[in-house]
Amino acid sequence: MQRLDLRQLLSQKLSPQQIQFIKLLQIPTVELEARIKEEMEVNPALEEGREEADTEYSDTEGDDYEGEEDYGKDDIDINDYLNDDEISGYKMQGDRGGDDDDDREMPIAVTTSLTDNLLDQLGFLDLDDKQYNIGMQLIGSIDNDGYIRRELSSIANDLAFSQNIETSEEEIEQVLHMIQTFDPAGIAARDLPECLLLQLERREQDATTVLAERIIRDSFEEFTKKHYQKIQSRFGVTEEELKKAIDLIIKLNPKPGGAGAGMTRVQYIIPDFILTNENGQLQLSLNARNAPDLRISRSYADMFDAYDKSDKKDKKLKETVAFVKQKLDAAKWFIDAIRQRQNTLLRTMESIIKYQHEFFLEGDESKLRPMILKDIAEDIGMDISTVSRVANSKAVQTEFGIYPLKYFFSEGIATDSGEDASSREVKHILKEIIDKESKRKPLSDEKIEKMLNEKGYNIARRTVAKYREQLNIPVARLRKEL
Repeated sequence: MQRLDLRQLLSQKLSPQQIQFIKLLQIPTVELEARIKEEMEVNPALEEGREEADTEYSDTEGDDYEGEEDYGKDDIDINDYLNDDEISGYKMQGDRGGDDDDDREMPIAVTTSLTDNLLDQLGFLDLDDKQYNIGMQLIGSIDNDGYIRRELSSIANDLAFSQNIETSEEEIEQVLHMIQTFDPAGIAARDLPECLLLQLERREQDATTVLAERIIRDSFEEFTKKHYQKIQSRFGVTEEELKKAIDLIIKLNPKPGGAGAGMTRVQYIIPDFILTNENGQLQLSLNARNAPDLRISRSYADMFDAYDKSDKKDKKLKETVAFVKQKLDAAKWFIDAIRQRQNTLLRTMESIIKYQHEFFLEGDESKLRPMILKDIAEDIGMDISTVSRVANSKAVQTEFGIYPLKYFFSEGIATDSGEDASSREVKHILKEIIDKESKRKPLSDEKIEKMLNEKGYNIARRTVAKYREQLNIPVARLRKEL
């Protein structure tokens, strides 16, 4: 049985301006200039320059503007021209739907790719057509770190199906050995031992190099597990000879592909904030790129005023008024969103400075206090998601270097004094302990736990292991050195 019911629901819908603000808030400074240019390209009512005091459509005289105000005579009903749905449909940059803006990449420095470099070297070899095609297939199979991990039989199948080239694994391996002589050394290896051996083959073949090659060929597993005594007794060498060979091996490049077979990506870090210390007083300022001079176009405001005084019954004129009004609204929304972005950035950073004041005075990691997003959100009266957007994409320049804002957020660890210590402070002390340990007998996680407990930090062994892994420090067995 079908029924018709009436229900009253209360829902919250983001306005176009709120959406625009969120989009602008999360982009870093390096992208803001391009974002502003994009908006100016699609909206001629927005232009660069300081606002003029007598501009009727300026924010200085339009503080009470709510988006539905009439610009002129009372007999103009803007609702005849434009409704909310049409305003929302205005295609502002960043309002396209989806997460396109979130995926926008940072600027990249374009260099010659590894693949192009290898193909250039392939062209210098005296190869017939079949060998050259095999070489191109092999180079195309090199992955990001410079290895060929596909089986040669699979590459033979690829050649047969895609290029109608019948070949054998032996023929492919012959060409592979040629490519393995290319620069960078170690390229096109099929595993790590082969990569290291390819690099050693190019070195002067003295006693140390020969021993290093023997270790990789015959005792690679013991080498990775740092079972040095077994290796020393197997090859009958002195500890000094073994140390020289091990030092040679660890200086080799395990990833000859470097940045990969594509373009080298370089992320340009431009700080959003600049923090200086003036005789003990911390002075915060926004990067000038975050405070562009934008204004409403005077010609567009005058155009609206002229249309306002004309005959209101002409259909084409109504459409023109709607278009001009839409552009003026969008321009004002964008300027307001930029100002709101500046205000939010400053309030967030000022609160972080207040929490981490001692660190910003001295740059000492041990002075960092435990601080979570909720602390800042409550302090500035904003939502946690807003603070998260600022913290995840912004950086501050200090006298001690440039730091991403998320660097200052960390959980707390209880201490004997009853106060919380920052997890970053504990990591700093943990790293100091490991840096000072004897590399012949590295400290286990249990011993590090006891040492931290003795210093007053109530921390469990599993937490020590977690922090050690976050610092990319291997377990004690793998930190052992001769």
